[in-house]
Formats: sequence, C-alpha cells, structure tokens
Amino acid sequence: MATRLNAALRSSSAQSERLYQRLARMLIDDMVSGRYRVGDRLPAERELSIEHNMSRPAVREALIALEVQGFIEVRVGAGAFVRRLPGDSDDRPKFAVTAFELTEARMVFEGESAALAAVHISDDELAELENLVEQIKGAPFDAAEDADRSFHFVIAAATRNTAIKMMIEEFWRIRSTSPECTLLHEKARTANVRPVIEEHNAILAALRERNPATARSAMRAHLAAVMDHLLFQTEERAIEEARKAVASTRARYRAGAHV
Repeated sequence: MATRLNAALRSSSAQSERLYQRLARMLIDDMVSGRYRVGDRLPAERELSIEHNMSRPAVREALIALEVQGFIEVRVGAGAFVRRLPGDSDDRPKFAVTAFELTEARMVFEGESAALAAVHISDDELAELENLVEQIKGAPFDAAEDADRSFHFVIAAATRNTAIKMMIEEFWRIRSTSPECTLLHEKARTANVRPVIEEHNAILAALRERNPATARSAMRAHLAAVMDHLLFQTEERAIEEARKAVASTRARYRAGAHV
C-alpha cells in the first residue's frame, strides 16, 4: 500500500512539474551519467528544443535555472558549457519563479487591471501616464526602467482595488529578487532591450477612451511582446557576438597570412 502511495505521489509531482524543470533535471541526469562532462558544450537551444520536443522558452528557462545555480556557464556567442556536476541528492536544481512564468502571470492580472482602470482612471492619472511614456522614450536605461515600473503602478492604483495594487507590486518585487528573473533581465539589459514606446502608447490610448476591452487587449499584447523580447532579442545579441568573434578571428588569420 505504501509503495503504491509513494508511486502515486511521484507521478503527481512529475505531472505538476513544469516542462523547463523537467528538462533541467534531464540535463543534470545527462551530466551525472557522463553524457556531458565538465567543460563540454551543451547542444544549442534549437537542438535541445527538437530533441526534447519542447518550446524554445522552456529550453531557455531550463538553461537559465542551471546557470543561476552554477551547473552551466553561458558564454555569449559560444553557447552553454558544463561548469560543475551535482554532488549529492541535495545538490540538484532548485527552481524560483522564472521571467516567463512571471510575465505569464502578469498577462492575466495586469490585463484585468488595465480593464478595471479604464473604468475608474482620472484625468490626472492619465496625464501622469503620458508623462511617464515621455520619460520612457528619452531616458537612459535605468531611468526608463523606473518609469516603466511607475507606469504599471499608476494603472494598478487606478483600479481603486488595494488587493490588485498589492498583487502587481509583488510581481515587480519578484522581478527584481528571483535569481532566474534577475539573470534573464540582465541579459536583456546587455542586449539593450528597452521598454517599447508604441506598446505603452497603445495602453494609454485605450485608457483615454475608457474602453476596458481595448485596455485589456493592449496590456496583454504588450506583455506578450515582452516575452518575445526576452527570448529573441537576447538570442540575437548572442548571435551578433558570435559573428563578431568569427570576423575577428578571420581578420587575425588574414593579417598573419601577410606577415
């Protein structure tokens, strides 16, 4: 009876585990089995996606979880390399909230926040949002990020619902404290991924119209685009760095050939 219960609990745990967590554990198992040794390069994200039949965001989340905990090292333009192997059963990947999970949650809550804000928002709050969009447009990176956060907080306050306001503030706290979130957003910063003005303008226009459905749609579209920016623009930066490295190597060889 106890054996069946333990098996059922393991099965339930596996079913509740997210895909990226399953992939991270499989990659750790591959390291332990000797398929990947310290110093080896892991397959590229595209290859892992095909091999394990998982989406690219899931693969990216798995690699970030392993990178945060020091199992792999991601070198811009070169790929992911095994840095260390787990020592014992306690030294296995542990998971915090990832940037993709957080953005998915924000799509649900902040979409509805924008819809409710469209009903209650004041002219003063609209003027404040307009000012924040201007700050996002022309400010240095850090100031633009601060203005972006304030933009979302003003909308949350405009719902006139303290619980919603507290929830959205908590999302932004997680964004700056979860190791997985912090690492991916730092990669985005390195790739110069900035808040997109057009998306914020679309949200502001919907709020001016006092149109809940349009506001909800604009906010969800914005946060869906955030997911794409985090995945693809950070990847494009890596590809560009690889191209530069190859070009530099070629230039050195050409220079050596003429010596």
